[in-house]
Formats: sequence, C-alpha cells, structure tokens
Amino acid sequence: MIKVCVVDDHDMVRKGIISYLSTESNIEIVGEANSGNAAVELILHHKPDVVLMDLLMENGNGIDATKTILKQYPSCKIIIITSFYDEAQVIPAIEAGAFSYLLKTASAKQIVETINKAYAGETVIEPKVANIMMKKLRGVEKKPHDDLTEREYEVLMCLGEGMTNQAISEELYIGIKTVKTHVSNILSKLGVADRTQAAVYANRNGIIKGQRK
Repeated sequence: MIKVCVVDDHDMVRKGIISYLSTESNIEIVGEANSGNAAVELILHHKPDVVLMDLLMENGNGIDATKTILKQYPSCKIIIITSFYDEAQVIPAIEAGAFSYLLKTASAKQIVETINKAYAGETVIEPKVANIMMKKLRGVEKKPHDDLTEREYEVLMCLGEGMTNQAISEELYIGIKTVKTHVSNILSKLGVADRTQAAVYANRNGIIKGQRK
C-alpha cells in the first residue's frame, strides 16, 4: 500500500482528490491538511510515502512546508499540485525538494499515475513546468508575456490586430467585462501603459492571431 497525505486549503478540491484516491486498491489515505503548517505536523506524524501538496495556502505555504518536511523526513516524495506554473513558483518549489510537479488541470488518472511513479522513484513534471525549468537551465531570458495565461495571450493577439473590446468579445466568445479584466491584466504584466503599447509589443514579439502560446 502507498500511504498518501493530501494538503490543499480548498475543501472541495481536497475532498474530491481523496474521494477518488480512496477507490484505488493500492493507495491508503493516512491524513489530510488545509495549510502548510498543519501539513508539517501531520506528515511528520504519519510518515506517508507520498504527499500531494498545494502551493499557495494561508497559515503556511507549500514551499516552506516542503522544505521543513524534507529536512526531517527526506524519503518523503512530495508532489506539488497547483494552478500556478510561473517561474516565481516553479523554481522555488523544485529547489525546496519537490519530487514531481502537476497542475490542477491534471486528470484524476494522471494524479494516480504520478503517485505510483513517485513511489517507484520516477519524477513527473508537467510539460509547461518543464519548459520553464529548461529555459532557466539554458539561461534563456524570460519575457513579460511568458507570464500571461492562455486566454490573456489570445486577447493580446487580438490587441495586436487592433481589435476593440467588442470585437475581442465576439471573437473569443467571452463577455465585455471579462475582456476588460484580461486587458487590464495584460497591461500590468507587460508593463505597458495602454492597449496601443500592448499592440506594439505583440507585433514586435511575433504574437499574432492564429498562433498559440
């Protein structure tokens, strides 16, 4: 049996994962926690083989918890499972000793497979995360648009075409308010003052319609 602990501050996410894993004949859920601080005490007490660890939580984040746990219990395999895959989260998590890194878009089957592989000593890294790690290792300079979500990237492509918010709304089948929110986020992440500068940025960096991030 593979002893597993699940750490996530969203009850529905945590309970959903536990519910599915409980159907696996070779997995035993030995504990759950809703914060990094609670996870440390729980895991050092139960000594699970594998831990599913969220990153951003109140009362102790996943990175600090991972460091503390592995310092005292180095054989534990900690799988990060989060919504975030920007360099500011990925690199510190890997440096903290995370064994594998998944996104919350992973299927239940993928999570089970990753647990089994971790138990067998095999690391699994989400492709988007692996790409960030490779760029870091190669010394590739990170660009502002690397932090855009896929939807924000699509909106930026539309801005590059000079499209209005209404046109973008119709093109991407999203509401005007949503478009405005994405545009605001894009301007902030790119460090530009307005949509005209964003359009110039898009064209200078080859971010054009029909292209995907």
